[in-house]
Amino acid sequence: MTTKLERAVQRVVRAENCAGCGVCPLISDRLEMELSDDGFLRPSVRDTPTDRDDDAAEASLFAKVCPGMRLTARRLPEQQQHPILGRYVEAWQGWAVDEEIRRAGSSGGVLTALSDWLVSSGRAPAVRASGMGAERPTTTVSVRITTREEAIASAGSRYAPVSNARRDDEPDPFVGKPCEVSAMHNLATQGGSGSEPPLLLSFFCAGTPSQKATDRLVEELGGHADRVSNLRYRGDGWPGSFKFSTSDGVVGEMSYQMSWGKRLGREVQLRCKICPDGTGEHADIAVGDYWDADENGFPMFTEAFGNSVVIARTQRGAEILRAASEDGVIMLSSIDLDDVASVQPLQKLRRRTIGGRLVGRMIGGVRIPRYRGYGILHRLATNLFDNVRAAAGTFARTVGVRQ
Repeated sequence: MTTKLERAVQRVVRAENCAGCGVCPLISDRLEMELSDDGFLRPSVRDTPTDRDDDAAEASLFAKVCPGMRLTARRLPEQQQHPILGRYVEAWQGWAVDEEIRRAGSSGGVLTALSDWLVSSGRAPAVRASGMGAERPTTTVSVRITTREEAIASAGSRYAPVSNARRDDEPDPFVGKPCEVSAMHNLATQGGSGSEPPLLLSFFCAGTPSQKATDRLVEELGGHADRVSNLRYRGDGWPGSFKFSTSDGVVGEMSYQMSWGKRLGREVQLRCKICPDGTGEHADIAVGDYWDADENGFPMFTEAFGNSVVIARTQRGAEILRAASEDGVIMLSSIDLDDVASVQPLQKLRRRTIGGRLVGRMIGGVRIPRYRGYGILHRLATNLFDNVRAAAGTFARTVGVRQ
C-alpha cells in the first residue's frame, strides 16, 4: 500500500510537473533525488516504515512547498511590478569590478562576485551554489563556496540537472535556479519553523536540459563523456562557448548560440516550458544577461565584456547590492527594464503564452500545477491568438507523448 507522500510525489512526476528542484529530501528523510532514465533529477520514495500522522504531515508539507504542485507569486508592499521581469524593489545594469571574475562569469560575474564578497567580508560562512562535478566533469553538482578560488571555479552557467538544496546549511546564502529558490523560500515560510529564508540569489533561466543532452553534445564534438576532464557551458568571456577537454587530448568547442539554441535548449524538461517564473521572483537578488541588440532589436551574441541586469526583489536584496557596490565589488548603474525585456525574447514569449500552454496540457488530460499571482488569465485574454497556437501545439505534443 502506498503512502500519502508517495502518491503526492508520483502525481507530480507522472504529470511531468517535477522541476528537479531537489528540495524533496529536506521535506522528508524518505525522499531522495535520482537521475531518471531520460536524464533529469527526480524524487523517489524509500520503502521505509512511517507513522500515519508523520506521513500525512510530510504529504501536506510537500503540497505547500513543491513548485510542481503550486506556486504563488511573492508580493511585498515595497515592490514595483514589471509585466515581463516581475516584481522588484530596484534594478540596475552591472558587472563585477574584478576583471577575472567578470570574465569567468556567465555575463557580468555579479553572482560570483557577491558569493566571494559575502564570504570574505564575514557576512556568511559559505555560499551554496553549483559547479562542475569533480569525479565526472560532464555533470553538475552542489558546491559550498568558502574561498575566492571556489567562487571562481563555480562561475558560469551549468545547463544540466542539479539540486543545490542541502539540509546541513540552510542558513547559508543560496544561489539557484528560480524553481530551487521558490522551493527554498516555500520551505522556510510554510514549514512551520517560522524562520526567515536564507539570502536567496537567482538568475534568469530558460530551462534545464537533460544530462543526456550534454553527453550527446560532447560526443558530437568528438569526445567521450567518460573521458572529459573539464567542461564549461558558458563564461570565460561573454557569452562564452561550450568547451570541453578530455584526458586523451580531445578538445571540443561550440558557440553559445549553437550549443544552447540548437542543441541543449531543445532538450529542456517539460515543466520548464510551463514555468511562470523564469526570472527568479522569489529571490532577494536576481540577475540575467543584458544583451546588446542589433538594429532590429534582437539580442546579439558576439563576444564582449559581460553585462548583467541586476534586480533587487526585496529590501534585503537592495541593501546587499548597495553595500557590495559601496565596497567596490560590483559596478551598478541605472537601467530601464523595458530595454532588458526587449532583449529577453524567450522570457517575453513564455510569459505571454503560458496560459495557452497550460490549457493545452489540461485538454490533453494532464494535471497542471496551480499558479497564482502571475497574471496568467490576463495574458491569455490579451494575447489570444498566440495562446491558441500555444495551446494547440502543447496539446499535440502532450497527446503524442502519451501515445
